[in-house]
Amino acid sequence: MAVYLEHFGLSQAPFGLTPNTGLYQALLPHDEAIQVLQTALKSGEGFIKVSGEVGTGKTLLCRKLLNEMSDDYQFAYLPNPCLSAEQIHAALASELGLQVDAAASSHSVLESIHHHLIDLASKQRPVVLLIDEAQALSDEALEVIRLLGNLETEQRKLLHVVLFGQPELDERLASQQLRQLRQRITFSYRLRALEKDEVASYIQHRLHLSGYRGGPLFTAASLKMLTRASRGIPRLINILAHKVLMLCYGQGAQQVSVKMVKQAVADTEDAVRPQSQTTWLVLAASACVAVAAAAWWSLSL
Repeated sequence: MAVYLEHFGLSQAPFGLTPNTGLYQALLPHDEAIQVLQTALKSGEGFIKVSGEVGTGKTLLCRKLLNEMSDDYQFAYLPNPCLSAEQIHAALASELGLQVDAAASSHSVLESIHHHLIDLASKQRPVVLLIDEAQALSDEALEVIRLLGNLETEQRKLLHVVLFGQPELDERLASQQLRQLRQRITFSYRLRALEKDEVASYIQHRLHLSGYRGGPLFTAASLKMLTRASRGIPRLINILAHKVLMLCYGQGAQQVSVKMVKQAVADTEDAVRPQSQTTWLVLAASACVAVAAAAWWSLSL
């Protein structure tokens, strides 16, 4: 539990790293991604892909689907992509509630899955396989998943597959050996980072839902610096915001200063560090030297 909750009148930590659908905000990139997923699933499409940089909210979207659409679909969730073909079949069977003998062959397990999918289809219960961190799947595993997506009746697909992955997934799918899977992806969405106004809204939304009712917690300058340092990536925003609130609490302050953000940025590996005053002085001096040299050269001609 964050030590600063009482200091700011908060009921929960607003900037935890664990994806929390209770703090979800329908900002444009995430709202568009949800709409694409819902449309694709309702259309009965077989393969759907959502890609985005590390920390842009892919796992949060995955959990959002699990929480909000479980009444309409039977979900199977595979958070660990480092699986062999046999392990994928076993994991899917387990997610579907099937009792499978540990010594059973992969073919036998697949047959059990197939029959169960047909049974669920007859009950109007579509099955959706959600795979997180899909960029880490081996080529063999991707081929297994493609073949699972081939399970169908004459009227419909028996299994819908949603791949959540980093941009490396897009690069891999562009390769010649994965063209069969690439051609089966009918809907895709690329999550972008948040823009400046979205970052401010994101922070305010999370603070409000967490119980904050005070005045502006960030000055305009400190918010601008945090936005730049985080590059609009929600996970980095959370890391930096959590650290500056700890600094604020430690100093007994009620508002985040630029100095606090600088300290948080210096302590965060992936944050963009502001250019120091020394750097600007060096650049200015270099510019002056260049101008002087140009002037001397023109006079000497």
